[in-house]
Amino acid sequence: MKNNLMHDIFSHLSWGARIGLLSILIFAFAATFAPWVSPFTQDEIVGDVWEPISAHSWLGTDQLGRDILSRLIHGARNTFFIAGAATLLSFFMGTFLGFLAAVSGGRTDQALSRSNDLLMAIPTLIFALVVLSVLPASMAVLIVVMGVLDSTRVFRLSRAVAVDIVVMDYVEAARLRGENTLWIIFREILPNALSPLFAEFGLRFAFAVLFLSTLSFLGLGIQPPDADWGSMVKENKDGIVFGIPAALIPAGAIAILTISINLVVDSILSRTSSLKGGR
Repeated sequence: MKNNLMHDIFSHLSWGARIGLLSILIFAFAATFAPWVSPFTQDEIVGDVWEPISAHSWLGTDQLGRDILSRLIHGARNTFFIAGAATLLSFFMGTFLGFLAAVSGGRTDQALSRSNDLLMAIPTLIFALVVLSVLPASMAVLIVVMGVLDSTRVFRLSRAVAVDIVVMDYVEAARLRGENTLWIIFREILPNALSPLFAEFGLRFAFAVLFLSTLSFLGLGIQPPDADWGSMVKENKDGIVFGIPAALIPAGAIAILTISINLVVDSILSRTSSLKGGR
């Protein structure tokens, strides 16, 4: 049943979503096999400063003479890894706590919901800048900070979805059978909340890419000489004044990835909703 449903969903993707999915797969392939598909290493000097596009350097060179295409490919690996890990962490935390609040109710629900509201009241970027400026700069710290901050949005959605599910007859039947809270969360609520959570996962991943790029542009994300798309924009932004597109290439990659994710998620969510509506 599930395989037929997934096949039906993906086989009826719109053309825009198919193009978006192809773009995501290309980025993912480049990120996975970066050391083998990139012409040079990410910190290798291959020419003069801001050389134009040529057969030697397909996208030109950056402000230090490094190959932009190679740094773009290696930057895709760092961007995908950190954004993906942070998104997974935010979903593990936010979904579990949101479902727990909805199932438990009472004081547990109030404590978790008010704590979540308090964390959401603090501007995300300001909170991240303060924390990252104090803690040592590392990928692990970056992933944890991004994941915790983003889990507040996942918590709100998860709780809202679970509140509608916990009143269903099959959940009440599970409670009458004496099933514990974890059983209800993972066997009764989660399977019936996958559609909105899947859509939110795509949007959260796109947001994580943009958030990581913002932090790197401000100097608190990926640290040199490692590359990611946000730091590449920062490093080459001065070239825009002279008509050099070195900063626009990674910015374009960020835009293409974000738009592609949104196209795929919107199409799958629309198809899933129509399938449910027809049953």
